[in-house]
Amino acid sequence: MEFTRRETLALGAGAAALAVLPIRVEASVEDEIAAFTGGAEIVEGGVELTAPEIAENGNTVPISVSAPGAVAIKVIATKNPSPKVATINFGALSGSSEASLRIRLAKTQEVRAIAKMADGSFRGASQTVKVTIGGCGG
Repeated sequence: MEFTRRETLALGAGAAALAVLPIRVEASVEDEIAAFTGGAEIVEGGVELTAPEIAENGNTVPISVSAPGAVAIKVIATKNPSPKVATINFGALSGSSEASLRIRLAKTQEVRAIAKMADGSFRGASQTVKVTIGGCGG
């Protein structure tokens, strides 16, 4: 297959335009929660979310989450460009249903933790973290 110079320039211009255009196909916070819970009601309590009130650097914010009797925990940052932070699954041989991790936060926002309990119910907790500098958004 041979291309003319005009066709080559048109293909190159099209490829450059696609590379420059911001294309976002990201799920919203509600979509992330609905995908995890299947639309079930979330009861507040039963989950302990520990995060700093003020994070000096949004690039590494330490959090820990604990939910006794949970089979999975989903962590969501409500104002990040991509709200999905982590999904932690616990197996039958897990010693406890808790985890510690460092997350990136774009700006001051609410961090939510939703736990799926062994009986199929969902529990949640949230905490606002104030980010002073850095973050994944600038």
